[in-house]
Amino acid sequence: MNPEGDTVAWSVFLAEATTRLTAAGCENPEVDARRIVEEAAGIEPAEFPGLLNDPATVGGVARFDSMLARREAGEPLQYVLGRWGFRHLDLMVDSRVLVPRPETEVVAGLAIAEAERRSKTRGAEVMVADLGTGTGAIGLSVAKECPGSRVFLTDLSEAAIAVATANLAGIGRAATRVSVHTGSWFDALPSALRGSIDVIVSNPPYVPDDEALPAVVSDWEPQHALRGGPDGTDDLFHLVHNARPWLTADGVIVLEMGPSQTSTIAAECRARGFETEIHHDLTGRERAVVARLPA
Repeated sequence: MNPEGDTVAWSVFLAEATTRLTAAGCENPEVDARRIVEEAAGIEPAEFPGLLNDPATVGGVARFDSMLARREAGEPLQYVLGRWGFRHLDLMVDSRVLVPRPETEVVAGLAIAEAERRSKTRGAEVMVADLGTGTGAIGLSVAKECPGSRVFLTDLSEAAIAVATANLAGIGRAATRVSVHTGSWFDALPSALRGSIDVIVSNPPYVPDDEALPAVVSDWEPQHALRGGPDGTDDLFHLVHNARPWLTADGVIVLEMGPSQTSTIAAECRARGFETEIHHDLTGRERAVVARLPA
């Protein structure tokens, strides 16, 4: 609505958002503008074409103005919207956690495949630990998509654990098979789990400390969840070096990392008795190592 109280169609606000986000240098101004209008209007994407000629509501315009100003200032779209899709989940996302990314969906898929294979072969509950869970994206996807799994989410950050716990409510009955634990890597796990975990999965910090990142990442996302030491491998090595006592005899580790790190981490896993595979993300870049103990 304009100051005189006349109604204004959502198409006008869409055009305004596109213009302002283009001027602000956003990478995908048309996409971001549409997502902001959808969220402000409270509709699903499929409803968007029928929305454009509808008059905007007072409350919708207030939400629009707030979100557009935040995105214009450089805040990630995911934080602005307050939620983001990940595989089959609609996750709550804010500045306490990293933005869920497509490459991590691939890693989650690898962990799900390992859990499902063991569930079908064994006919018993499969134990999965998602270490450094952040939003809970990987572990909650495992719980949702693999009914035979029991999942343990851990994170050192209590703020991240609060987000993961909030997202736990979004997976329905599968939430009864998930528990959440605060602490550093394996220290967060109940000691009774030693030797009984089938799948350990993690998207740890793996960006080198001095690597330049886009402002939308470096200025907004939690750096402790991104930076992994001088070459980015500190936490990756910690996970590889300490995983074996927690795994079953044929357990597996699934780790996300940068393309330049896969060969080094795969070699380290082989040196510790694992059979390893390197997997690519959707852009064709090496992104994950899957390391299995021989059956």
